[in-house]
Amino acid sequence: METWKRFTQDQRIAYFSMEIGLKAEIPTYSGGLGVLAGDTIKSAADLKIPVVAVTLLYRKGYFQQHFGADGWQQETDIQWQPEKHMQRLPTKTLVTIENRDVKIQAWLYIVKSPTGGEVPILFLDTDIPGNDEADRSLTDHLYGGGLELRLKQEIILGIGGARILRALNFAIKKYHMNEGHASLLTLELLNTARMPISELWSENNSWNMKKLMDQCVFTTHTPVEAGHDRFPYDMVEKIMPPDVPVTLLREISGEDNLNMTILALKLSSYINGVAKRHGEVSQSLFPGFKIHAITNGIHPFTWCSPFFVNMFDKYLPGWANEPELLVRVDTIPDEEVWENHCGAKAFFFQYIKEKTGKELNPDLLTIGFARRAATYKRGDLIFNDIERLLEIGKGKLQFVFGGKAHPKDDEGKKVIQRIIKQAEIMSGHIEMVYLENYNMETASYFIPGVDIWLNNPMRPLEASGTSGMKAALNGVPNFSVLDGWWIEGHIEGVTGWSIGPPPTETDKEVGRAADDLKDMYQKLENVIIPLYYDDRDGWIQVMKNSIGKNAYYFNTHVMMRRYVTDAYIR
Repeated sequence: METWKRFTQDQRIAYFSMEIGLKAEIPTYSGGLGVLAGDTIKSAADLKIPVVAVTLLYRKGYFQQHFGADGWQQETDIQWQPEKHMQRLPTKTLVTIENRDVKIQAWLYIVKSPTGGEVPILFLDTDIPGNDEADRSLTDHLYGGGLELRLKQEIILGIGGARILRALNFAIKKYHMNEGHASLLTLELLNTARMPISELWSENNSWNMKKLMDQCVFTTHTPVEAGHDRFPYDMVEKIMPPDVPVTLLREISGEDNLNMTILALKLSSYINGVAKRHGEVSQSLFPGFKIHAITNGIHPFTWCSPFFVNMFDKYLPGWANEPELLVRVDTIPDEEVWENHCGAKAFFFQYIKEKTGKELNPDLLTIGFARRAATYKRGDLIFNDIERLLEIGKGKLQFVFGGKAHPKDDEGKKVIQRIIKQAEIMSGHIEMVYLENYNMETASYFIPGVDIWLNNPMRPLEASGTSGMKAALNGVPNFSVLDGWWIEGHIEGVTGWSIGPPPTETDKEVGRAADDLKDMYQKLENVIIPLYYDDRDGWIQVMKNSIGKNAYYFNTHVMMRRYVTDAYIR
């Protein structure tokens, strides 16, 4: 039997995601959404949940990040060879794009767990002889190009993905759309129903529609309406396959534009946001729908530093597949927690020295900040009052930053440039490093190797924020605005610290930056710095609380059990 055929014997959950991050060597992700998808799949394998994942194979990745002498981000293509990591399957399928038949092939990658569980991932690719030259490059870049390319990629993912599953004889129980990029799969399900779409979408056939909706689960990650994909109908008419009636699309997803989120919302029986707060925000954005909340998580073994893996194995055997055991972290001696944290910190500082030539002081309180460089994440907020920061932190603080701006986001690039210039200005007073090309490998050294994890986005724009969960797993306390998952994980002074007002006061952001900054400086000066330098036992207790009160719960094992009970077996 061919390798992939053994996965077609039983019904599976088809998990569709525009990006999936498994490891740095497979650069088919840009950030949080893709890494979450990879962690989801790894936990599904650990828990032996029958899943098949579908995504696109980006032959040139997202991009490799470099900085010019002026601190401006520059991008180059990533060169990698899919055949070194996965197997090309012989079966192909077709979609019609701009009235051209476009062949799609699939590459198989199998995520294997020590528990014996396996999850196949199908990476879709159009670089096939016989395709039009322009079509062969459709799956080259993740989030590259404009709206037209995005629509074509979403046709390949949604319609092409559903067709390749059928061509390979996968038996699908549910289709899980991880964000609206995959929502065109609903149209393919409509097209393969036993009656014409026009008859399905009518009051007389509500039973048929319910049967179709019962197959679909939709997770939204975007807490602002502007962040949802929309395509003008003149573009849709030009690009979309002819068996997709635009008149029906107008009826389902809006008269003005094809709104991919509305399409998924209307054709899914279960919808969820990715944190309790995000579920509430999504409910207010889309009041006609019942939106649940399943808080995101992280895959414990992937994101635990080798130092903490060895420590947890010694004191909490079985923790990697039963992360709830982390609640017993207080059985681990304080000195071993601190010693292993110092090991992770030294390892990271050695990495920094090799990459940048800069030597940081391991004895100083080190603040880490690494995430996509979007303006709403306010990466340079802490530098808004340099005199005050120097007064608080000279000789006591140092910073490490990382993260990419989207190639077309000049404002995000300006944030990075300002941080890099600030590092030059403060050199000799407060040291700071901005690491190039932040990816999964860098993150695995970075997050466990700092002392505190800073996060200060504009509220309520942080849907979840999984990097803070990775920090908590490694005993790195969070210092964050109360948004996303941190509303659920935060106990002031116990698991970490908040920045700014409580979540009930986050309706408007106008004028909030000054208040947030004042609170940030005040807590650094009066609470965090004194605790770190003057009360090591107290600091270690916060580290342990981060593990025992946050990491034991905010992981993809807990998350996937919720998806199974709430969404998959309904």
